[in-house]
Amino acid sequence: MTRSHTVIDSPYGPLTLVATEGVLSALYMAEQRHRPPQETFGEVDARPFGAVIEQLDEYFAGERTEFDVPLRLNGTPFQRGVWEQLLAIPYGETRSYGQLADALGNSGASRAVGLANGKNPVSIIVPCHRVIGSTGSLTGYGGGLDRKQRLLAFEGAARVGTGPGTGGAGTLF
Repeated sequence: MTRSHTVIDSPYGPLTLVATEGVLSALYMAEQRHRPPQETFGEVDARPFGAVIEQLDEYFAGERTEFDVPLRLNGTPFQRGVWEQLLAIPYGETRSYGQLADALGNSGASRAVGLANGKNPVSIIVPCHRVIGSTGSLTGYGGGLDRKQRLLAFEGAARVGTGPGTGGAGTLF
C-alpha cells in the first residue's frame, strides 16, 4: 500500500493530508487526538492532493460548502457508517450523537457514535465538528474544542444547538 503526504497551512493551523494509493485517506490537524505517528504517512509528495487543496482553499475562503474529492475511509463497518452520516450533515448545521445513532437505526448507540466520530480520519471534509451533545453543548473534538467552536462559527452555526436541523430525529435529513 503506497502512502504519501503533504502539509498545508490553514486558518486552523497546519493540516497534514495523507493519501493511500493516491486517494485522500486522512486529514489531521496539529496536535490532533488519535493522530498516528508521522512515519506512517509515507513520503512527502503533494501531487495527489491538488483537488483537495483547491477545495480546502475554497472552503476556507467561504466559497465552498461541500467537498467532492474521493475518499478512502478505513475503519470498521460501524465507523464507516457513522462517517457516512457525518457527510450528510449540511454545512452550517449540527446533529447530536443521539440523532446520528437514530439515523443508524440504533438509538442506544450514542456513546459508540461518539467514539467513531472521534476516530474520523478526515477531519473538516468529513465534518465531525458538526456533532454536538444532546443539550447543544460542545463536546469532545479531536482537534480541540476551540477549533470546533471556530469551525462551527465559521460555518454559521455559532449558536450551537439552535437553527435548522438541530431538533428531533425527524429533522435529521
